[in-house]
Amino acid sequence: MKQIASFCIDHDTLKKGLYTSRIDGDVVTYDLRMTIPNAGIYLDNAGIHTFEHLFATYVRNTPFSDQVVYVGPMGCRTGFYFLVRDSLTPAQVIGLVRESMDFIASFEGPIPGAQYSRECGNYLNHDLAAAHTYARDMADVLKGWTPEMLRYEYGK
Repeated sequence: MKQIASFCIDHDTLKKGLYTSRIDGDVVTYDLRMTIPNAGIYLDNAGIHTFEHLFATYVRNTPFSDQVVYVGPMGCRTGFYFLVRDSLTPAQVIGLVRESMDFIASFEGPIPGAQYSRECGNYLNHDLAAAHTYARDMADVLKGWTPEMLRYEYGK
């Protein structure tokens, strides 16, 4: 079998940050790397779950909602995939991710889509404090992030 593109990136050299992973037609995949791969520290499931609910809810309630294709966690628990239409500029994506981190870091209240079992397949598995921590850390990482820094070569 042909190896997929994301497995061809040297994960032993990656740093935290936001990177352009691939472009498929009009869809751009960004990797939000929240931990250093293979360093022994991974995002916990409940924190990822809450972060996902808040990240997806926020970006789908902005003026860019129609350009958002997908928000979801990486199976390796080192970050998130963020897929958008190419009508969003890299600078707009960086701004939107930064705004999302601020939203998650300060969010208080019931987790959207997690109040009832009918809303979520694991609605009791959430950790808002962990999501706050992850978002605050990424907000610090992304301070000063520029479109030039979206290249994976930057994160080595």
